[in-house]
Amino acid sequence: MDMVTNCSICDGSADETFSRKELWRNDRWRLTFSTFKDVFGFCYLEPIRHIRYITELDGREADEFGSVLSHITSALRAATGAKLVYVYIYGDHIPHLHVHMAPHMDGDPFTDEVVKPGVNLSNETVGDEVATGFVRSVRNFLLTSI
Repeated sequence: MDMVTNCSICDGSADETFSRKELWRNDRWRLTFSTFKDVFGFCYLEPIRHIRYITELDGREADEFGSVLSHITSALRAATGAKLVYVYIYGDHIPHLHVHMAPHMDGDPFTDEVVKPGVNLSNETVGDEVATGFVRSVRNFLLTSI
């Protein structure tokens, strides 16, 4: 992996900061989910190779991107019962391309404007049993589709 020392994704500190657990990876992509309760099922897809922007994807990364994203969002819908999965890409805060995927259900804090105004999210996390069940469900789905 092309690691950049001031990148919290490359150095692994983003996992701790955002209470992330790895769900899946291959040679080019890594999928993690945030264990924060208020945003259950919220995941991040990022290339293993350090790049900042989607325009820097090359070769197999670029070839796989749409397919991997499609399979993952299907897995997240199946695992959470979400109506749909919002997909966001930002490029400013962390200098490593990462795709945010938010399973959207009635009553959750997500809207088509990211998070509803005035919503304060807690740092409370789901328990290990819930996290393990979610990981198992998503991995099983991905094993049959990717």
